[in-house]
Amino acid sequence: MISIYQLKPRFQALLRPMVAALAGAGVTANAVTVLAMLVSLGLGALLWLEGAPRPALFLLLPLWMFLRMAFNAVDGMLAREFGQQSALGAYLNELTDVFSDAALYLPFALVAPFGWGSVGAVIFLSAVSEMTGALGPMVGAPRQYDGPMGKSDRAFLFGALGLWLGLAGALPDWIFWALPLAAVAILLNIVNRIRSGLAALPRP
Repeated sequence: MISIYQLKPRFQALLRPMVAALAGAGVTANAVTVLAMLVSLGLGALLWLEGAPRPALFLLLPLWMFLRMAFNAVDGMLAREFGQQSALGAYLNELTDVFSDAALYLPFALVAPFGWGSVGAVIFLSAVSEMTGALGPMVGAPRQYDGPMGKSDRAFLFGALGLWLGLAGALPDWIFWALPLAAVAILLNIVNRIRSGLAALPRP
């Protein structure tokens, strides 16, 4: 399935000189991972508390979604290319993404025409999707990243919604269907990750 995630190698190539400089300065992959989560939690809290009366604050969301993708690429490159892989890092990499996604999506529950049902469904299914991908190594397969509506695609969706809301001050009623459709796409994503994981197992 087509996903923005497929652009990651080109993005990493652009970041590689900076990553080398960070490694030389002693910056660790785990520190980058935790910092990205803390910024996500802080921005989510700000939008939850102030976003409804001040929709212009949602303009911070697309900016951070882009920067967060860079943070995610940087921590992975530090781990793989500079000998910083660890069991703790594996836990942090998966769990901080789930926490960050929930924090950044949740403020949309207070934004018309969305509500708790549609936003909650996307948050829940996003967590299941990431868990499904992370289960690959447990059964002897690689970590799975199949789309549609993987992490990068969701970042694009919510970043676009934040940009629209921040510029226009409100969202049209018909955009309500974006989140139910996203939820259906994530369900397909979960199925695809299971199928890909099973297909990657060694043949008996």
